Amino acid sequence: MPTRQERTMKKAVIAALMLAAPLPALADTLDDLKEQGYVRIAIGNEPPYTAVASDGKVSGAAPDVARAVFAALGIADLEASIAEYGAMIPSLQAGRVDAITAGLFMKPERCDAVAYSEPILCDAEALLVPAGNPKGFQSYADIANDPEATMGAPGGGTEEKLALDAGVPRDRLIVVPDPQSGLKMIQDGRIDAYSLPVLSLNDLLAKSGDTGLEVFAPVQGAPVYCDGAAFNKNDTALRDAFDVELAKLKESGEFARIVEPYGFSAAAAMSTTRDQLCAAQ
Repeated sequence: MPTRQERTMKKAVIAALMLAAPLPALADTLDDLKEQGYVRIAIGNEPPYTAVASDGKVSGAAPDVARAVFAALGIADLEASIAEYGAMIPSLQAGRVDAITAGLFMKPERCDAVAYSEPILCDAEALLVPAGNPKGFQSYADIANDPEATMGAPGGGTEEKLALDAGVPRDRLIVVPDPQSGLKMIQDGRIDAYSLPVLSLNDLLAKSGDTGLEVFAPVQGAPVYCDGAAFNKNDTALRDAFDVELAKLKESGEFARIVEPYGFSAAAAMSTTRDQLCAAQ
């Protein structure tokens, strides 16, 4: 009868062999995925980018766009795995998933490590203005060039710095302590525009229910940060096929219908490209 030490050693050997065993081959062509019938995606369960309901259904802006694109490519189902952001790219490289659709924004090291699609979900600077944007503000420079215009922004934040750099005078740039204060100030006519990232302003406006205001995004000349679906570097043919259907989705208006209810700006995603974002970050 094996001793306890021998049994322990046997278990250790079996575990080591299991870890060393090759992972299932990555489905690296569109035909493979069609035959497989589903695509394996990594998500983060971080609404509004990704979400998993109590019944296990995967939603969120990123999986919803991916589901529409892959359906157009002839792949009906998504099989999602929740992962920490730091583990997503290693999982993709190891062949455990076919794509990442999780709000993984493009950064230099990520652009080098994965094959990104064209932009999908973007966070950009935005302006909360009266409905119809009566002063026609599209940039911080527009506010600077109107001698009577005032703008609100968080003190010490990105929006304040961008506005000052664009020439908005200090005496016309009002420091706003929190979003609710910014909303109240523009409702009361004390400022002409209030600036925050588009996700923040869309959420603020939705919760206020104020139909007398609207969000303009993206602010022209301000940085735009976007994710894209990420694929294995060796799987660029699949990425390219994904891009073709994504472009059709954007052109048809279906893309906006998917992402805008989640608070994302379709216009921001369509205002830039993967090459521009990877070069600029």
